[in-house]
Amino acid sequence: MNVFDIIGPVMIGPSSSHTAGAVRLGLITHCLLGKKAIEAKITLYGSFAKTYKGHGTDKALTAGIMGMETDDVNIRHAIELAKQNGLSVTLDVSENAALHPNTARICLVAEDGTSVELLGSSIGGGSIEVTEVNYMPVFLTGEQTTLIVLHQDKPGVIAQVADFLAEEGANIASFYLSRQKKGGESVMTIEVDGTVNQNLNDKINALPNVISSTLLAV
Repeated sequence: MNVFDIIGPVMIGPSSSHTAGAVRLGLITHCLLGKKAIEAKITLYGSFAKTYKGHGTDKALTAGIMGMETDDVNIRHAIELAKQNGLSVTLDVSENAALHPNTARICLVAEDGTSVELLGSSIGGGSIEVTEVNYMPVFLTGEQTTLIVLHQDKPGVIAQVADFLAEEGANIASFYLSRQKKGGESVMTIEVDGTVNQNLNDKINALPNVISSTLLAV
């Protein structure tokens, strides 16, 4: 158990699960989009759906989508700031069962039509688990430096990414691959020990058949 497990995250309240975790889910979706969102569609499940108003989960998710961190004092004003910044937020609640009671599906669209969709849960103490990106299964927590590589399912792409990691001296802690269909869109989720240089992410982004690579640094 580390200090974070004992005292919880540095955050604007009231709840580490409903507020801090929700901010982190929105922030990861923001990072995956890689640009300013003009439209956000959010669906809440379980406890999120029932108590989001009292815990400010809608504000927290919106804040993360705009790039705020868990300790940003502007989280409480996120809904108003979204309107001022041209971000349209639509929020729905679902009665469907989810893998975890604090679950949200977030779809973001940028001005140029680029979009990303994420399904994730806030599992307590500000910690999260992301289980889908663009309807493809993934597993990431944001607790380690992570590369999320969206790419076309073509021979050699995984090997090229692995070669760049080896050149950087990065040790892979976990690797998860999912694809929509053979030859279609795929996603690599790679957690590494320690930190990596942003140049590594730039190199991966420049590879043929890579749609986007996102570096989530801790």
